[in-house]
Amino acid sequence: MVKDVKGSRVMGQKVRKTKITPDLSVNIAGIEMKNPVMTASGTFGYGEEYAAYVDLNRLGAVVTKGLSARPRKGNPPPRIYETPSGMLNAIGLENVGAEAFIKGKLPFLRKYDTKIILNIFGNTIEEYAEVTEIFSNVEGVSGFEVNISCPNVKEGGINFGTDPKLTSEVLTAVRNATSLPIIAKLSPNVTDITTFAKIAENSGCDAVSLINTLIGMAVDIKNRRPVLANITGGLSGPAIKPVALRMVWQVAMAVKIPVIGIGGIMTAVDAIEFLLAGAKAIQIGTANFVNPSTTIDIIEGIEDYLNKNNISDINQIIGKLQI
Repeated sequence: MVKDVKGSRVMGQKVRKTKITPDLSVNIAGIEMKNPVMTASGTFGYGEEYAAYVDLNRLGAVVTKGLSARPRKGNPPPRIYETPSGMLNAIGLENVGAEAFIKGKLPFLRKYDTKIILNIFGNTIEEYAEVTEIFSNVEGVSGFEVNISCPNVKEGGINFGTDPKLTSEVLTAVRNATSLPIIAKLSPNVTDITTFAKIAENSGCDAVSLINTLIGMAVDIKNRRPVLANITGGLSGPAIKPVALRMVWQVAMAVKIPVIGIGGIMTAVDAIEFLLAGAKAIQIGTANFVNPSTTIDIIEGIEDYLNKNNISDINQIIGKLQI
């Protein structure tokens, strides 16, 4: 059979353009993923919750909701509130704890040909190291995403991710507790995010993901009270995309380790913007609540974009923003 990918004429007949299958695979910190589309922690449960709507085998990676060494109840309701172009959440990192996850949640994820990345956290440096050690030798775990946007109870509640010294200490402790790849999830609630990205790199992290949610609040004017029981919450969704995109671009130029983009990604166009800005992979968060199959739609949209532009490998567009 004669194939002509340019659609020119062969022996007087026009040959239909052949659709290529571009290579979407990326390597993040030694984790080989079939495509750059990951789920964002806290928006996809433990994976099983979305299995009826999404073929998990097609995802680059599933990032679990935050896991601590022991179970955690989280904050009292109300904990979620829809805002213009986004949502506020103050779930409080509710989770089943390490032991229950290993026994009751992880076996389901192991059935799929998809990388499993555990989002982990603690309220002390010792707790971060402890949960890392628990999971380090568990079959099926590809790496860790470290949520440093947590208060250090020993330091008066100062967030690890907004204090350079604490950021370095907690990430170093996690690095010393495992040989698996480590991704530091950076907080945007800082003056200069590149400073914290460099700290993560110097502390032995293999990649960074950004951004975590921005701190916000909403007020019920009828009752004259905060809408959320926690008063403040994390703002996510399309409203934060321009901030996230700017920070990803800045960090991608500041560090040598891979950058994973997060924040308001709802479509393939959004995802491609982040890739062009320097992200080597992206995570889908709030969009999962709007349309559970968003991750698959974005994978197909990226593939279609590469096809239309005759690009055979996704790595050819990563960081190719022209300034």
